[in-house]
Amino acid sequence: MFINIVNNALFVTKNNYFSILNVNLWLDVCFIAVTINKMKKTISLLLLLFAFNQSFALDVFDEIALAIRSGDAKQLSTYFGPTLDLTIVSREDVYSKAQAEQVIKDFFSKNAPKSFTIIHKGSSPEGNQYAIGNLVTNTGKTYRTSFYFKTSGGKNVLMELRFETE
Repeated sequence: MFINIVNNALFVTKNNYFSILNVNLWLDVCFIAVTINKMKKTISLLLLLFAFNQSFALDVFDEIALAIRSGDAKQLSTYFGPTLDLTIVSREDVYSKAQAEQVIKDFFSKNAPKSFTIIHKGSSPEGNQYAIGNLVTNTGKTYRTSFYFKTSGGKNVLMELRFETE
């Protein structure tokens, strides 16, 4: 096939027959083909980025562990329900969300976290999830830390948090 553009007309020869096509129509066809290829590439890239992002998304265990590891009582409190069953060493009580945040903030100010590692996690038949870990502080103390939460209204709610000496 031989293609030649002259004076706004496209002459195409095929099997010794000539036909005249409007150049705009030809350009439209080319533009559509290029657009489709770009859309395919864009969609493929978006799907790849979505899959990549999901593979690095933190689960709730990791998010709570990160808040404990960084000593961030405010971030940790985002998982509290209206009340929290909180145990710090031998001090055990049920606190409101604001009270629990303040007690934990005080605990972290006296026992700055050096590291926190989850050593076990699981779930109950009812769907409540729990984790047990070790919190090592800058003072060298190690606290056995456990927490459990349930999913309520599509949100993970911390029900109990314990920091106990080993």
